[in-house]
Amino acid sequence: MVAVPVNRIFRAVSDPLRLRILHLLKHGEVCVGDLVSVLRVPQPTASRHLAYLKRAELITARKNSYWTFYRLAPPRSAFHQKLFECLETCSGDVPELAKDQARIERVRANGGCCPR
Repeated sequence: MVAVPVNRIFRAVSDPLRLRILHLLKHGEVCVGDLVSVLRVPQPTASRHLAYLKRAELITARKNSYWTFYRLAPPRSAFHQKLFECLETCSGDVPELAKDQARIERVRANGGCCPR
């Protein structure tokens, strides 16, 4: 198992939209359609950022028929674990995260767009 270079991980979390995605995924698995709805971005934009996070091994994907579901990857190193802890503590400093959280809760309450 080859570790992901730390600089790739830092580049992955340096984008505000990718931070928002990581925040949403810390509460469980989310499909691309629901991320598009919550983040209010076009599907290609969401997919591009998800691919970046996946290359940095911060998230994993699971296909289910036509839909792809994403979740946080299990920490592969102490650095990876500390990064997730850091993201948890800084979430209060990013105002969009509270709005995203409220939107994802509404989406989940309504069943979301992707069948489980």
